Amino acid sequence: MRILRLLLTVVIAISVVIGFRWYRYVGNTDSPYDEVGIEINSRLPTPLRKWGCDRLHATFGNVLPPYGCQAGDDGRSWL
Repeated sequence: MRILRLLLTVVIAISVVIGFRWYRYVGNTDSPYDEVGIEINSRLPTPLRKWGCDRLHATFGNVLPPYGCQAGDDGRSWL
């Protein structure tokens, strides 16, 4: 029982850290090309990734979309 509680605590802590890091990435105003943020965002389920890409597009709409936010084959249009 004690190991299960420890494992659950570790999983929750990792989820919080990754979630915070992703939220900080999609809410930033410096650059949409943060490598860690791009990697996290590209691996999320479609609804969360779409929401993150929409936030990035609202802030950085005039630049090329980062990996995971590209729609189509040209790599120039946002999701």
